[in-house]
Amino acid sequence: MTREKLSLLDTTLRDGAQMAGVDFSLADKRHIAALLDGLGVDYIEGGYPGANPLDTEFFAQRPKLKTARFAAFGMTKRAGRSAANDPGLASLLKADADVITFVAKTWDYQVHVALGCTLEENLDNISQSVEAARAKGHEVVVDCEHFFDGFKANSGYALQCATAAYAAGARYVVLCDTNGGTLPHEIERIVAAAAEHVPGSHLGIHAHDDTGNAVANSLAAVRAGARHIQGTLNGLGERCGNANLVSLIPTLLLKRDFAERFEIGVTPEKLATLSKVSHTLDELLNRAPNRHAPYVGASAFATKAGIHASAVMKEPKTYEHIAPESVGNKRRLLVSDQAGKSNILAELERIGVRLDKDDSRVARLLDEVKQKETLGYAYEGADASFALLARRILGQVPDYFEVERFRVDVERRHNAQGDLVSVSEAIVKVNIDGETLISAAEGAGPVNALDLALRKDLGKYQRFIEDLELVDFRVRIFQGGTDAVTRVLVEFRDATGESWSTVGVSANIIDASFQALTDAITYKLLKSGAR
Repeated sequence: MTREKLSLLDTTLRDGAQMAGVDFSLADKRHIAALLDGLGVDYIEGGYPGANPLDTEFFAQRPKLKTARFAAFGMTKRAGRSAANDPGLASLLKADADVITFVAKTWDYQVHVALGCTLEENLDNISQSVEAARAKGHEVVVDCEHFFDGFKANSGYALQCATAAYAAGARYVVLCDTNGGTLPHEIERIVAAAAEHVPGSHLGIHAHDDTGNAVANSLAAVRAGARHIQGTLNGLGERCGNANLVSLIPTLLLKRDFAERFEIGVTPEKLATLSKVSHTLDELLNRAPNRHAPYVGASAFATKAGIHASAVMKEPKTYEHIAPESVGNKRRLLVSDQAGKSNILAELERIGVRLDKDDSRVARLLDEVKQKETLGYAYEGADASFALLARRILGQVPDYFEVERFRVDVERRHNAQGDLVSVSEAIVKVNIDGETLISAAEGAGPVNALDLALRKDLGKYQRFIEDLELVDFRVRIFQGGTDAVTRVLVEFRDATGESWSTVGVSANIIDASFQALTDAITYKLLKSGAR
C-alpha cells in the first residue's frame, strides 16, 4: 500500500529561540541548520529577517543545505497598505529563502485587539500577502495563529481565514495552538472540521506544550487529516516549549499506526543519529541533556530494579518499547541498592569485564555497592566510579598516585581596587613512585581551586590528563543539619568527546569533591592505558 507523505518543518531557530535561557549565536544557527539538514527534515525555518541583526545576518549568508528547504518567517501585510507598498512585507520577500512563512491572525478577538482592523481587511491581508510571495516564486506556509481559540470563539471566521490562505495559493495552512491550551480530543475534532474546507494534504499543525500535550496534539492532528507538522528539537520554544520533533520523529517512523500509513524524510539510518543530534543541541546551549527525555535520554532505556534487569537480559522487549540502537541510544542496567546480580553482570559486561554469575566476586561487589549506597553513594549516575570499584575488587586498578595531603583556603579580602572579594587557594601534595610533587592553584571557588591544583602537575602522567575538562558539578545534601552528608557528582570530558561521571560522599563537601575528582583522574589514566 502506498504511504502518504508527512512533511516536517523545524522552527528551532525561530520559535525555539524564544525560550527563556536560549541564546543562539550565528555560528550556533549554522551548526543547528546543518544538523537538521542531515537529519532529514523538509523545512528549516531560519528566523525573522529584518526583525533583529542576528537573523538579518543569517539570511544575508544563508546556510548551504543539501535537501531541506529554507524558510523565512514574517507577518502578513498591514491593513491600509497594498502589498506593493508594505515595507515589512517587501523586506521579507527580499530574503534569500525558498519558503515564506506568514503568521496570520485567525481569532476575531485578536484581529480587533492586536491588528486594529476589520475582519474583512484581515482576510484581504492574508490573500494579498500569499499572492505577493507566490508571484516572487516562493513556496508559502501560513501559520494560522490562535486558530483553535479562534475556532471555539467564531468557527466560521477561523475557517474563512484558513480557506483564504489556501485559495490564494498557500502550500500549507498550519493550524496553530498558540496558547498551548487545547487538548488532543479537541485538536482531532477541530482539525477534522478544517479538513472539510482545506484538503488535508495542505493542512498542518503547530502545537505548543503548555499542557504537556504538544506531541499528542500533533499526532491527533495527523489522525484527523493534517499532513504537515511543525516542531523543534528538544521541544524548545516560548513558555513551555513546542512539539518536540525528537519525540515525534521516532514515533512516526517506529510506531505501527503511523509507520504503515505515512513516510517522512528521515530514514532509519538518519534516525540512528537522533540521540547525537539532540545532545549536540544541548551542548551548544551549554546545558546538560535531559536524562529522562523519551527515546534519547540516558535513562530512556535504563533499568534499575533487579527483577526487571533479569527480564531485560533475557528478552529486551519486556521493558523496551523499541530497540535503543534505532535512535542512537543504548540499554543501561543501573547499579544501585535496588540491583541484583543481573544488573551487576550487565554493567560489568558493558565495561569489558566478563564474570560467571556464580563467581564469588559478583556477590562481593553487589554487597559493596549496596553498603556504599546506604552511605549516600549513587552509582547509577556515576558510571566511572562503579567501573573503578569493580576493577579494584578484581585487582585491576594500579596505584598511579597517592595524595599525601591537601589544603584548601577561602579568604575574604579587599583586592587592589578596594573591592571586597573571596579568594580560594588549594595546595596538593602528591607522591608518584617515591617522588613528591607539590602544586598550588587559585580558583573561582574552593572546589575549582582543588581541581586545578590536583591536575596541575601529575609528573609522568600529566600528558594523559592535559585534555580533561570538567563539564558538570552537582551537589546533593542528605540528612540535613550541621552534620549533613554531602554527595558530589562530577562529570568530565576529554578530547575524544567521551564523558564520564564519578561520585564522592562525605560530611565535608571539599572531601566529597576530592573523592570524585581523584576517581575521575584515575579513570582517565586507566582508560588511556597509563602504566
